[in-house]
Order: sequence, then structure tokens, then C-alpha cells
Amino acid sequence: MNVIDHPKHGSIIYHPSLLPKHRGASAINWTLIEGDKKAGFSIFWADDGLDTGPILLQKECAVEPSDTVDTLYNRFLFPEGINSMVEAVQLIADGKAPRIPQPEEGASYEGIQKKSNAKVNMAQPAEVIHNWIRGHDKVPGAWAVLDGQPVTLYGSSLLSSPVPAGQPLEVEGASQPGLITSSGLVLFGSDGKALQVKSLQFEDGKMIPAAKYFSSGDTTSIELTEEEKKMAEEIRVIWKGILSNVPVIEDTTDFFKSGAASMDVVRLIEEIKPKCADVQLQNEDVYMATSFHDFIQMFVRRLRGEDQEEELVINYVSATKDINNMTLKMPYQCFINGKFEDAENGKTYDTVNPTDGSVICKVSFASVADVDRAVAAAKEAFETGPWGKMNPRDRGRLLYKLADLMEEHQEELATIEAIDSGAVYTLALKTHVGMSIQTFRYFAGWCDKIQGTTIPINQARPNRNLTFTKKEPLGVCAIVIPWNYPLMMLAWKSAACLAAGNTLVLKPAQVTPLTALKFAELTVKAGIPKGVINIIPGSGGLVGQRLSDHPDIRKLGFTGSTPIGKQIMKSCAVSNLKKVSLELGGKSPLIIFSDCDMDKAVRMGMSSVFFNKGENCIAAGRLFVEESIHDEFIARVVEEIKKMKIGDPLDRSTDHGPQNHKAHLDKLVEYCDIGVKEGATLVYGGKQVDRPGYFMEPTVFTDVEDHMFIAKEESFGPVMVVSRFKDGDVDGVLSRANDTEFGLASGVFTRDINKAMYVSERLEAGTVFVNTYNKTDVAAPFGGFKQSGFGKDLGEEALHEYLRTKAVTVEY
Repeated sequence: MNVIDHPKHGSIIYHPSLLPKHRGASAINWTLIEGDKKAGFSIFWADDGLDTGPILLQKECAVEPSDTVDTLYNRFLFPEGINSMVEAVQLIADGKAPRIPQPEEGASYEGIQKKSNAKVNMAQPAEVIHNWIRGHDKVPGAWAVLDGQPVTLYGSSLLSSPVPAGQPLEVEGASQPGLITSSGLVLFGSDGKALQVKSLQFEDGKMIPAAKYFSSGDTTSIELTEEEKKMAEEIRVIWKGILSNVPVIEDTTDFFKSGAASMDVVRLIEEIKPKCADVQLQNEDVYMATSFHDFIQMFVRRLRGEDQEEELVINYVSATKDINNMTLKMPYQCFINGKFEDAENGKTYDTVNPTDGSVICKVSFASVADVDRAVAAAKEAFETGPWGKMNPRDRGRLLYKLADLMEEHQEELATIEAIDSGAVYTLALKTHVGMSIQTFRYFAGWCDKIQGTTIPINQARPNRNLTFTKKEPLGVCAIVIPWNYPLMMLAWKSAACLAAGNTLVLKPAQVTPLTALKFAELTVKAGIPKGVINIIPGSGGLVGQRLSDHPDIRKLGFTGSTPIGKQIMKSCAVSNLKKVSLELGGKSPLIIFSDCDMDKAVRMGMSSVFFNKGENCIAAGRLFVEESIHDEFIARVVEEIKKMKIGDPLDRSTDHGPQNHKAHLDKLVEYCDIGVKEGATLVYGGKQVDRPGYFMEPTVFTDVEDHMFIAKEESFGPVMVVSRFKDGDVDGVLSRANDTEFGLASGVFTRDINKAMYVSERLEAGTVFVNTYNKTDVAAPFGGFKQSGFGKDLGEEALHEYLRTKAVTVEY
């Protein structure tokens, strides 16, 4: 205690649990093992007990079904822990730090499990078994007896999709045999529900993919070329450097039996990297090939491109970057009929990083001929390929797998999104990529739930008639997406399209093609049949126009500007009356009444404008603030803007990244100049940030009158346009808010529920937010009124955009 109390303010400790529960070193593990719905951390004052001192502060988060020790730590416990330690120190410095005694009631202490105690009790529900396995991952590892031998289980996940076909495997203590499937080992709980295990480790230390359990004994060797033999000898030297106690590294030398530990695995991989950058090794690869012979065989197969999950040739040469602590490999060619290939005419264009204006890589610039080939491939896949004949449940299984792969590659996707669109990395992880994953999972669940109806009809007697409806896919669909949420807009439209059973040709925005092309790579890994998904980068005037005109396309979904939407609708009508859904421009009003929660109104009002640096289709294009609180609201907004960090989107502390491309930045500067010339008051910002890249200052205009350009036109950037309205003038502000040809979204802040309902009923917009903003969900339909378009993304209604209804009448 002399040591603990020596500092002037005493000592504080961070602990990864919501004390007093789960005291001790294994807190995160026991959070998962016990199936806690909430995880979190505590910062407490040290005393002479074990994690028993008074609490200073605590923060919590929800435990997701797929969480592991690593994901909880990386997603919340570490980043939020750093922020909270800063907060705690500040509280101490300010003399405001509490000392809340820990109760003994509910306190628990569990040490790290011994391997002998980590055996899985299979006579339990699937979720309990899943929690036990993930809670012991990676140390000491939960184990079970499979086919008579102890095997450690890693990488557990609850199986939400239908159980796939597989080969039975005896599992000691289980209510029914497990199944070895193409995705892993499926185990069944006492409740009949299932979970899936990704990897298995045997007693000798060898680890294999669970899917290869019955083929793990295959010892067929490949002959090495002279160059490969030379590489093998270089690796043998690396093994010898690590296993210094072994006189000679023989082909039979086992890495772990020779004394290697987990840190040696990391060292082995890191020493091999500089010698062969083309081979991407993971820690698990070493556990799965423990003898020198097996390791070399695995390495050479990987070097040759064998043993991959897909037979896909991708030329990464000019689109590989070491960035954000990873090596990004980005496809950059057209994706047609399951293959990446150059545009027919060989043309390319530069895609640019808006952070510094540098060229990321050259991307294929598709021609009309490329579009025609893609449509032909999609048509063949729909009419004669496996996709059109596939059971809806199997289609859903593939979409679930695609979502899993997107989650597995989420850091890569978010990094690509950051460098190609300027999205702040943390926002890209949560929204751009996170919601895309959620969208595919949501619509995967709809695949086998698309139903028709039976209808009683009134016919001449005797009435022996049956009338029913069928919901059928449309065929080949085209999707044209914008540049503000490149991956999320892809997901919003294509997930519903695919769940309904269609095939598609998708054109990403010309300035942000890279996540769409990386997505195409993942579709192959997921097993989506060739031709079902085709990605065509290029210009809207060429590729987009040809998609609108093409006679074999039966539906076009578009998100973008209203003028382009009108042109697309006209072309679709003239060509073949193809079905159209349009999500177009917006000038969404946000009405803030004086009886609002001011803290929330300021916070959410800023988010309504500056979220994703204002490049947000539902951004509040105009704020109406009641006169009595107007000045306070503006002052607090400006105060908060000054705290925003503008900078590199890959910096985790950045709040505001660069605008998407230079032409858009120039348009925003011009927009602000017009606002000043018209007489609006520029309170803050209004110009480009003085630094490399396409950065725009967060901007605030007040005294905006209804006739002004900035009151009527969308900026699509970080420009807050504020107008006053008289106290109590509800109908007057509603009239002003609805005085626009747009109707995408809207919002209202008030504590008066009657006023909130009155206003929400009268706002002419497809979405109304009450005391919140930007709160979209995959299950809630999204789309506009008036010149903001028609048709819905997300929710069950989105499926109907990609289905047709057929009525069948039978007389018997």
C-alpha cells in the first residue's frame, strides 16, 4: 500500500470487466463463457485486494453472437479503454473522480482454465457450447472427443443458416453426430440448434481446417522445381535459426515437438515474408503443417496458387499497397462471367486518393461491348445456369457465406473505402462495411420466405377453382450506384436483387470502383456461380446509358442525382419499358423546436449535416431552428466544430476526412461563395482547408432566406444551412420545410410527443426522424417522395422491387 498510495493522487487500474463480476486475469474469457449479454471495463482505485478497489468509472458494450476475446478487445475494450483512461485522469485532475465501493454481492473470481477442465459438455444448448468454445479461444482451448480422440475446437460461430449436407462424425456426449461440411464441423446442442467450428487441433499439435477432417491424411506430395528447392533450403535455414536446439532440420522435423512456441510461429512467418511477398501466410498455416515437409508442400502449393478456395486469376501487380498495417491487393479490371479481364479496348483511367490527390491505380474503362458481354453472361446465368435452378434456401446459404467473407475482410474493405472515397476509417468499418454485411445477412434470410397467396374467386357454379399468386424474379437487373457509400449502396441494392433470384450487372461510380471490385473477388470465394454478378467500372455516359438502353435488362436500380435519374427513366421507358427504382437528390429539412433536448439536438444536428463529411443522401439540407434558441444552438455548434479533427481518414482520431473528389470540392467552394453573395451569414468555414488533398472546412450559414440558392439546392457536403422560425409557428415552419421538390428524409426535435406526431404526419418525406437522425436499419424501408425518387431499398419492401407477381387460376 505504501507503493500504491505513494503518488499524490494514488493509483488507478484498468480492468476488462464490469467489476465486481469476473475479477482476475481471465475476465474477458468468462464474459463469453458465461454468456453475458454485456461486456465492458472498469477503471478503479487500487487497494491491497485483487481488483477490489473503489470504482472510478465503467463503460459497457453489447456482446455480439460472433464476438471472441480478440474482437471484444479490438472493437471496444482497447480503443474505448484508452479514451476512458484519459477521461479518468482528467476527472482526478479536476477533483471530480468518484470512489464507488465495490459490492461483494455478485463478485466472482475465476482463474485461467486448465486444459483438463476445458472439455466441452455436449449435453447443453448450442449457444452454451458456442460460448464455452469461444471463451476458451485461444488459451487453453476447449476440446471434445471426436471419433474417439481428443480434439481442440477453434473458431466457433452459431449457425443461423440452414444446416448444409455433410459427412457424419461421432462426437462423445452429443445428442447426435456432428457433420463435416464444406464450411467446417457442425455440432448440435441439446436443443437441436447448431454451431459451426472452423479449425481443429490434434494432440500432436497439428491444426487443420475442420472441413478437411476426413481428408487430412492425404500425403500426396508434389515435385519441386529447382527454384522451389532453393526457396525450401532458405526456409530450412530459418527453421534452424528458430529451432537452435535441433542439430539438423530433417523433412520429418516437427516444429512444435522440437520446442517451438506461439511466438516462434510469428517469428517464422515474419522471417519468410521478405523472401516471398507473394505468399500470404497466417499463424494457422504453421499449426496446420507442423513438419518441415508438410510446411514446404503447403508453401509451394500456395506459391503456385494451388489449394485456393477459388480458381480465380487476379492481376494485382499495379494495385497492391502496403497501407494501414496491411498489404492491400485490389482487383482493378472488369469482372465479367466470373473472371477479371481488361476492357475490350484496353482503356484505363486513374482512380485517385482524395487524401493527397495521388493515383491509387489504373482501372479498366469499360466499353459498350463489355456491357453487352456482361449482360449476356448474366442472362445465361439466369436462364440456364445453376442460379436460376437453385433452391432458395441454398441461395440464402451462399449469401450468408458472402456476408461472412465480407466480415472476414472488413478491415481491407474499410481501408479501400478510406483511400478511394475519403471515408474516415472508423466510420467505414462501422457503417460503409458494417451495414453492408448486415444487409447481406438480412436478405439472405429472406431467400426462402418469399411467398405468394391463395385467393378465393367468384365463378359460376360449381366453384372448382384455385387461384394463387407466385412471386418470381425479374431476370437480369442493372444497378448503378453513387460514390458517397460505394460498398453500402452496392449492398443495399444487390442483396435484395440476389435474394429474389435475379442476376445483375453493376456499375460502380467512376471515382470509387475499388470496393465493388474487391467485393466481386469475395463473391467467387463464396461460391456464387459465374455470371450471376458482373461489375463494370466506367463512365455513366457510356456504361450507365447502355444499361438503361439494353433490351435484355428487365430492371434498373439507380442512386444518384435527380437530373440523371430523369434521363435514366426516359431511356428505360423508350428501350423496353424496364422496371425502374430511383433514389435521387434531397434537401431534407430538420426542424428544431425550443422544447428540445438541446444537448441531443446539437449533437444530432451536427451529425445530420457533417456525417460522412456531408456526403450523405439524407443529410439535413436545411435546419429550421426556433427563434428563442437559435443563437444558443449556433454558438454550441460552432464550439463543437472547433473540436473536430480534420485529417487523414486512416488516423483513428480523425473526425472529418477529405471530400470524395476534386470536382466536388470545387463545387462546394462555389456553393459557399454563392451563399455569401446572396446575403446569408457565413458563421464558420466556407473554404478549402489549406493542406494537400480535397478537404473542405465544416461550414455554417445562418440568416438563410427561403428564396436563396443554398436554401433550395443540395450541397452534398459539410455545409449547415440554418434558418430561423418564429416561436410557436408550427404550421408556418412546416409549410417552409415542405416547400421543395425533394422528399427523401426529414427530422424534428421536440419533447412534446403530440407536436412530434403532428409534424411527422405532415412532413412530405419518405423518412421522418424524431429526436434522432441518420438512424437507418436494414429492416426499415428507405426511399423518397416527389423528385427524390420512388421505390424502396432495405426491408421487405425492397424485395418487391426485384420481383414480379404472377396470378395462376386452375379449374378442377
